[in-house]
Amino acid sequence: MGRAAGGSSAVIQASVILCGFFLLAAARGRAAAAAEVSDQERDRITALPGQPTNVGFKQYSGYVTVDARAGRALFYWLIESPANASSPLVLWLNGGPGCSSVAFGASEELGPFRIRSDGQTLFLNPFAWNTAASLLFLESPAGVGFSYSNTSTDLYSSGDRRTAADAYQFLVGWFDRFPQYKHREFYIAGESYAGHYVPQLSQVIYRKNKGIQNPAINFKGFLVGNAVIDDYHDYVGTFEYWWTHGLISDTTYRNLRLACIFESSEHPSVACLRLLDLARAEQGNIDPYSIFTPPCNNSAALRRRSRGHYPWMPRAYDPCTERYSEAYYNRPEVQRAFHANVTRLPYPWETCSDTVGNYWTDSPRSMLPIYQELIAAGLRIWVFSGDTDSVVPVTATRYSIGALKLPTLVNWYPWYVDGKVGGWSQVYKGLTLVTVTGAGHEVPLHRPREALILFRHFLQNEPMPGGA
Repeated sequence: MGRAAGGSSAVIQASVILCGFFLLAAARGRAAAAAEVSDQERDRITALPGQPTNVGFKQYSGYVTVDARAGRALFYWLIESPANASSPLVLWLNGGPGCSSVAFGASEELGPFRIRSDGQTLFLNPFAWNTAASLLFLESPAGVGFSYSNTSTDLYSSGDRRTAADAYQFLVGWFDRFPQYKHREFYIAGESYAGHYVPQLSQVIYRKNKGIQNPAINFKGFLVGNAVIDDYHDYVGTFEYWWTHGLISDTTYRNLRLACIFESSEHPSVACLRLLDLARAEQGNIDPYSIFTPPCNNSAALRRRSRGHYPWMPRAYDPCTERYSEAYYNRPEVQRAFHANVTRLPYPWETCSDTVGNYWTDSPRSMLPIYQELIAAGLRIWVFSGDTDSVVPVTATRYSIGALKLPTLVNWYPWYVDGKVGGWSQVYKGLTLVTVTGAGHEVPLHRPREALILFRHFLQNEPMPGGA
């Protein structure tokens, strides 16, 4: 009888302890959830200075530490899609190397806002890509835009390998801060030298995900535009574009082919550099990123453009948008709204960092082996090209893609927007190539409507619309 009573007491005591344990666990869970929410709320943008009143989406920005020992932290800007709670997440990267995704991708290409020429106010972009997906803009590597390192030598030793590793660490930390995006469809997109960043980061994620049944980063594929892909084929295609468009002399064309095509694009020889300088002199005062539109410093042309005398360009195009970005993002009230520059960087925010770009270290000459690996893995890969860009022209992209020797599923065909040719496309086994007619290096800047159509078709994995 006494043992029975004692056993009952022990059971009650154990039940109380167990109950207390669960209550404590629940309390800790609630505390963790509260901390999680507060981490997000700390990054929540209530409003940006000068933004329009009719903004129907949430924004967040801030820092994720990628190397605590070195003090490297990368700055991001998340712009959510108002479409639905399950829309995909797309990470956008600009290249350079050393250029800001906030300056270019977010502010003059696919983001929801444009900066007016006063450098003070914003207006809505009707062709913003966040109408189809949530957009995550990353300033990478450290030293670009608001991203920083407390180890000054980091700014003089950036390269492809560390950029990919840091970007992956950023994503791991960011998804922990925003767990609602875990397991959602995730894509990476970018342009120019992000033609290196995007496939390299894609490869890291793909390899890290191997063997995981339900990975937090639900990576589905990538999209790159006017992308640096393969140094040899990029050089051949670029010099051919310059010559066939009358931008350089016959002699310079022949000499460039002799001196440069086997060189590294990031570390060319002195002889190649001299010829590249000569080619630039022969091209004259043009915008090499959009050869048929006026450069920013041509005031007379700008006056004509503002009156709509360039029917092949949308009137919204403005070649001086970089200047407006520098004015806007250096304003203290803007930085406060973005939770940016919290360490008080000893240099102004710039669209591109010459220090990072000029001291770039490792840069593989070809991304084609990564393409081959990721195509074999079944990931979605689309490559697009604006056909008036002379920096990474359509001919360079076609030569690089051709080197993959992929079987053709749908042969070259025009795609249409309202009965007009928007560009051309070819569907290969494992890769889709799309050109955008009349667009320069920054396709969403020059052809915003066509770019949004392209983006939507990429997300849906549907060929571009054929038929007039």
